[in-house]
Amino acid sequence: MSKKPSMGRQKIKIEKILVKNHLQVTFSKRRSGLFKKASELCTLCGVEIGIIVFSPAGKVFSFGHPNVESIIDRYLTTRSPVPAPHNPFHLLEAQRNAAVRELNLQLGHILNEVENERKRGESLDAMRKANQSHYWWESPIGKLGLEELEQVKDAMEDLKKNVNREAAKLVNASANAVYAAGRGGVFEQYETKPSHGGVGSSINNIAAAAAAVNGNFGYCHGFF
Repeated sequence: MSKKPSMGRQKIKIEKILVKNHLQVTFSKRRSGLFKKASELCTLCGVEIGIIVFSPAGKVFSFGHPNVESIIDRYLTTRSPVPAPHNPFHLLEAQRNAAVRELNLQLGHILNEVENERKRGESLDAMRKANQSHYWWESPIGKLGLEELEQVKDAMEDLKKNVNREAAKLVNASANAVYAAGRGGVFEQYETKPSHGGVGSSINNIAAAAAAVNGNFGYCHGFF
C-alpha cells in the first residue's frame, strides 16, 4: 500500500483567525514565543526590553528586563539623559533608592508601634477613669455631686444605727455578765447620743467612732 504523499511544510496565510478556540490557542503560543525571544535578546545583547500584550479577552500580559516599571519610566522620561549601566552615578542612585526603601519600611514599623502604644495608653486611661468612678466615695466631699451626697448621707445614717445597735449589745452583755457573777452593785447605763456633725464631716471620722466602741465591726467596709 503506497503512502499518502506529504504536503510538506506549508506557509500559513497571515490573517485574523475567526475560530475563537483557535484564536486563543494561537495567542498563547505566539505570546510565549515572543517573550522567549525577548529574553534571549536581553541575554545575548544586554538590552533592556519592555513588552505589553493585551489578549483578545482583554487580559494584559507583560515582559520586562530588568522590569516593566523601569522601562516605562525611562520611556516616559526620554528627554532626561539616561545613565549608562557602567556609570558610577547609576549605581549610587540605585543604592540610594534601596536605602530609602529600607528607611520607609523602618518608618512604617515605628509608626505602627506608636499607634499601638497610643491605643494602649487610651485603654489604660479608660480603666483608670472607670476605677475612679467606681470608688467615688473616696473623693473629697466638696467634689461630690448632689446624688452622691445623698448616698453618703444615707450611708452615714446606716452606719450610725449600726454603731448604736452594737454599742447597746455590748452594754447589755456587760450588764448581764455582772449580774450573773453575783457581784451586785449599781451598773451605770450609758446613753448613746446621735452625733450632730454635718454632711461635710469626714466619713473616716465616723468609721473611727465605730471602731472606738469595741474594735472594727466591719460595717464600714460594706460601703467604703
